[in-house]
Amino acid sequence: MGFGVFIHRSDSIYDDSPAEQYQFPSQYLGRVQACVGDWIIYCEPRKVAATRGYFAVAKVAQVIPDPKAPGMYLALIEPGSYLDFINAVPFSGTDGVIERGVLNDDGRISGRAQAAVRPISGADFNRILSAGLDEQEPELPRLGDQIPSHSVDGFEDGAQAPFMFEQERERVAQLSSRIVRSRIFRRLVLHAYDKRCAITGLKLINGGGRAEVDAGHIRPLEANGPDILGNGIALSGTAHWMFDRGLISLTDELDILISRQANDPDSIRGVINKTGRAIAPLRPIERPHPRFLRWHRENCFKH
Repeated sequence: MGFGVFIHRSDSIYDDSPAEQYQFPSQYLGRVQACVGDWIIYCEPRKVAATRGYFAVAKVAQVIPDPKAPGMYLALIEPGSYLDFINAVPFSGTDGVIERGVLNDDGRISGRAQAAVRPISGADFNRILSAGLDEQEPELPRLGDQIPSHSVDGFEDGAQAPFMFEQERERVAQLSSRIVRSRIFRRLVLHAYDKRCAITGLKLINGGGRAEVDAGHIRPLEANGPDILGNGIALSGTAHWMFDRGLISLTDELDILISRQANDPDSIRGVINKTGRAIAPLRPIERPHPRFLRWHRENCFKH
């Protein structure tokens, strides 16, 4: 087992779905197999406009031949392991490249940096992970939500507390913590929606500086919904309740649907956006994915 870097771009020609699978040709088979059972970091190429750099982490469960594409393989991602970074990590900064393994003996960037799949040292993995998951300004929960004032599962939760671990294996163990993942997911969703409810359009901040909005899963965790932005939506308490109970849903174009089984549809129309459409994040990659919206309509929404 070993850590790795997988290059991925949102407009990839490959059959990639970062939270589920990564498609690659046979030339990378050995490198990907070496990552089975361990964690990899996703990186967007530098040549991509407004590149996110290193942007997520996931665990490789197994490698199989792609049944739909002869000569291609799929790295299957362990369900629930994918996690977007809070901070996109650039390939290089004031101190040079963050992934030191791409440097040659002369300290220059080698051709290794162009490889779509490459191994990465524990030191480089930890350095990138720390930068990507550095919570320098923790997202305050809604009033009444419980968070401990001390570190949780090794993750500091203070006002200026970056992720610090004594050993690399202790570090990756935290990536499976539900408490940690929920906190990171909430931060990502609230940032994408500017702390505004997608259904009502309201942005309510209480006296303590906490956003009165939830980070909801479109496909819930109980139904194997992943902690990714494409499966997230910012919802006020009432909108969240209606969404989870199937009284409202969304089309792929984010038009708000109201269930015919709602006992007071006029009241629902009175609280949703006057446009009849949900508010969406500015970046397309952060918007609800049609795959999860479709799941909600087919499995939750009361037609």
